[in-house]
Amino acid sequence: MDFVEILQHHILDHRLVKLFTLGSTPVYLTLHGLMMWIAGMLLLIALLVARRQSGIVNHGWANFFEVFIVYIRDEIVRPNLGESGDRYLSYFLTLFFFILICNLLGLVPFGATATGNISVTAAMALTTFLMINISGVRELGFVHYLQTFIPHGLPFWLVPLMFVIEILGLFTKSFALCIRLFANMIAGHIVVLAFLCLIFIFKSILIAPISVGAAVGLGLLELFVAFLQAYVFTLLTAVFVGGAVNPQH
Repeated sequence: MDFVEILQHHILDHRLVKLFTLGSTPVYLTLHGLMMWIAGMLLLIALLVARRQSGIVNHGWANFFEVFIVYIRDEIVRPNLGESGDRYLSYFLTLFFFILICNLLGLVPFGATATGNISVTAAMALTTFLMINISGVRELGFVHYLQTFIPHGLPFWLVPLMFVIEILGLFTKSFALCIRLFANMIAGHIVVLAFLCLIFIFKSILIAPISVGAAVGLGLLELFVAFLQAYVFTLLTAVFVGGAVNPQH
């Protein structure tokens, strides 16, 4: 098995079982799809346990989630969305915890990183795109929201050009989120596999300590990256939604 085959086996998505046929199109349960289902179930179970452990004095999982919830609310959502931020808090919490668990499952033996699949990150970016526009229309009204795409005081002959640029910027924001998460999550796995493959490329046991040591170090770095990328995706989403809800800022 060469390096390309190893990458394809450990990074690309794979069909596991055929579920049903929609018209003439077969629908399969894939490895990354299974990982997302597992992430969703783990998150649901952990939150249900945390709810039972919450009270006047939280303990157990309730303490764990409270740290992240309070930080996301006070340091990400409210500073960017203002007073209306709490209405959208549940979306940002779901986004953060789901991405985080999907990232961490990729570090578990026999697991896979669903966020290393561009189809998954594209779907998440699409939800952000919808949230930006829906929240903007909800808070400002449809007409006023469209007016935010044209800066005040702009010469009339620049209005069509700026409107097109602003619309394109709306799409590029979500596109950047999609590529950023996908690239960061898949890059770490590629580098780790590259170091491990050095053992087979050089066909020497002497290179093993260096390769394994580098892979372990990068694995620990990936643990940090898993939290970082969930934070960055949530933060940028809050910034973009805040720009739609509070265009004056």
